[in-house]
Amino acid sequence: MGAVELIVLAIGLAMDAFSVSICGSMALAPENRLSTAVKFGLWFGFFQFIMPVIGYYSSFWAYDLISTYDHWIAFILLMYIGVNMIKESSEGCEASSSYSVKRMFTLAIATSIDALAVGISFACLNVNIWLSSIIIGIVTFGFSLLGGIAGFKLGEQFRSKAGMIGGCVLCFLGIKILVEHLGHI
Repeated sequence: MGAVELIVLAIGLAMDAFSVSICGSMALAPENRLSTAVKFGLWFGFFQFIMPVIGYYSSFWAYDLISTYDHWIAFILLMYIGVNMIKESSEGCEASSSYSVKRMFTLAIATSIDALAVGISFACLNVNIWLSSIIIGIVTFGFSLLGGIAGFKLGEQFRSKAGMIGGCVLCFLGIKILVEHLGHI
């Protein structure tokens, strides 16, 4: 996986966190938005960093068993995640006026489950997990921070578009991986 593909993947993965950050900041008083935007960035960025690492290392025990089908596994996982993101993009925002550690943990897990699956596919593709995860975490931090700051301006309409775009990007990457490994590109 090249640098451009990795950045595109990181942006696709960050769209869930971006969407949640937008929605989450809409219900906050203006004086709470910056601190909560930073909180979104730190929580979501960290979890998007750590989940691919967990997926990557937890899948190694089965690598010899799945290496023949690795491109299909990556394709299926990315398509599944992408299609779910597209479906979820039509759901409304769930906002709160305060964000406890428990709430942030729950949101961070929910927005990074797809990164866990990507980590599993990275093991199949023999990707540098640490560099990839750092890039994914940094991109997610930036998008979450931006979403948290700008959420009150962007509103509900953009949230569904961000989720749709992120889902389409993940589906495209899944198709590209499959086509490459089947020898068509």
